[in-house]
Amino acid sequence: SGETTLRALITDRVSPGVVYTTFHHPDTQANVITTDFSDWATNCPEYKVTAVQVAPSNGPTDWQKDYNEQARQSRRVLPLEAAE
Repeated sequence: SGETTLRALITDRVSPGVVYTTFHHPDTQANVITTDFSDWATNCPEYKVTAVQVAPSNGPTDWQKDYNEQARQSRRVLPLEAAE
């Protein structure tokens, strides 16, 4: 269990008490809020039964900031001379 910060969209299309997010995009960090329990057949995290607490936020969590910086650093391209 952990925490993440996501942009919220309040809509009538989702039932009250239900929170939805995708886990396909690394920037959401949705995997850090799942429990240690997994599906018996696939061993995938139990995304559909994760309890969450929703609260206002002023920005990304420290974990998200660190992850984004690490991702940015890993995408840097070195000059050709440095690669030789």
